[in-house]
Amino acid sequence: MGLQEEISRRRTFAIISHPDAGKTTLTEKLLLFGGAIHVAGAVKSNKIKKTATSDFMEIEKQRGISVATSVMGFEYGGHKVNILDTPGHQDFAEDTFRTLTAVDSVIIVVDAAKGVEAQTRKLMEVCRMRNTPVIVFINKMDRPSKHPFDLLEEVEEELKINVRPLSWPIGNGPSFQGVYNIFEQNLNLFEASKQTLGESISFADINSSELEGYIGDDASAVLREEHEFVEGVYPEFEVEDYLAGNLAPVLFGSALNNFGVNELLDCFLKIAPKPQASNTDLREVKPEEDKFSGFVFKIHANMDPNHRNRIAFVKICSGKFERNKNYLHVRQGKNFKFSSPTAFMAEKKSIIDEAFPGDIVGLPDSGNFIIGDTLTSGEKMSFKGLPSFSPELFRYIENDDPMKSKQLAKGIDQLMDEGVAQLFTSSFNGRKVIGTVGALQFEVIEHRLAHEYNAKCRYEPINLHKACWIRSENAAQLADFKKRKHQYMAKDKQGRDVFLADSSYMLQLAQQNFEDIEFHFTSEF
Repeated sequence: MGLQEEISRRRTFAIISHPDAGKTTLTEKLLLFGGAIHVAGAVKSNKIKKTATSDFMEIEKQRGISVATSVMGFEYGGHKVNILDTPGHQDFAEDTFRTLTAVDSVIIVVDAAKGVEAQTRKLMEVCRMRNTPVIVFINKMDRPSKHPFDLLEEVEEELKINVRPLSWPIGNGPSFQGVYNIFEQNLNLFEASKQTLGESISFADINSSELEGYIGDDASAVLREEHEFVEGVYPEFEVEDYLAGNLAPVLFGSALNNFGVNELLDCFLKIAPKPQASNTDLREVKPEEDKFSGFVFKIHANMDPNHRNRIAFVKICSGKFERNKNYLHVRQGKNFKFSSPTAFMAEKKSIIDEAFPGDIVGLPDSGNFIIGDTLTSGEKMSFKGLPSFSPELFRYIENDDPMKSKQLAKGIDQLMDEGVAQLFTSSFNGRKVIGTVGALQFEVIEHRLAHEYNAKCRYEPINLHKACWIRSENAAQLADFKKRKHQYMAKDKQGRDVFLADSSYMLQLAQQNFEDIEFHFTSEF
């Protein structure tokens, strides 16, 4: 199969949502339908032995939440499908933002009872910035929920995008009987089964009197009436509008009970985009180009805690990636050869010989990579759009066990490279400051240091408002600023100057008094 054919059959997407909307459960069922796993796991507490495939970190299994993006790939219907399951919790939004740079489309999961929630709105803004096509999956229809038309109106208003239902639920809660697939024009009735793929009954003509035999008189009358209303009110579905990011197809179902998941997967494969072009600091890179290029969008330490290994997740943007071939690490200006590149099923890895645009490849890393690094066949360019965001919560981090200082230093170093949080070293007293965008990240760092690095840390309070990166063409003014604000100056992990403002007033004053200094709130400038 040639490069063009390999690109055309790939679909790389992220699943995003507010916490508890059922995102990781949906991922499990997509893997189940794709034949990648045979028993779906539960995303609950550690009392259930079989946990979700994508939640493989110890803290994820204990808490029943996702705290890191996981990557899973499988073959289905002649397509190579790459799913990235992202954290829903807002404290891990930065990981999700970066993940969205590595995908070509997105599935947004909405809880049918709660509707659109705050975190979903934020994530949709990122999709809109990048014109990423989105499909909306309204989940948990087997529970008492809002009326489908109310949900559609809410999605339009809250996410600011036009919608078009491609499937329609028959009842909800205890009366939920399945979905009518408008896109394929057939009826699918499922038996609730959390573990296996229930048999579906296909049914072509919604106006046939046989419909009553399947779902009863009342449900049939309601379905016909609502279907007629859908066809009259919502625009015809045009794939071009979806691909341009102007229209969101909506499907209904229950991931936990396998309702509507197969329809979602089949519809997605038909309409979702193949790998798209990416922007660099020099030019636009197209997937069809012969020469390889890709970028690191995530680093994960200790995927196998027994071996203390690090994996750099690389999104392939163009050409063919080959095992044991030399590639240029643009930032370091060195060539690297990778003997054991891997493909993923969450933490399960298999070594691959080649990969194509749209694929996510794991490269064993001994500390050479940071997030945003570019690999190419020789061209010196860097992919754009992978910033670190200015943290808003800060604490000093101290060693709580003098015998384990090396383990702590190594643990902090590796976790910061992952982008879990950011590390600043104070120029005033040399103390280490951890900055995060969410409070839960401090717990995750402490837990992972203890369980993965056998190191104990403790936090001490520090009163700071915001961290911002500074630079200036005016060397004298920059030197003057750093001297005056010495107590509030720090260096980040890359050695760049960072100003740690202790209040919004102090930051505002600094910006007014030092006009030649640029204050940046993301690390990409």
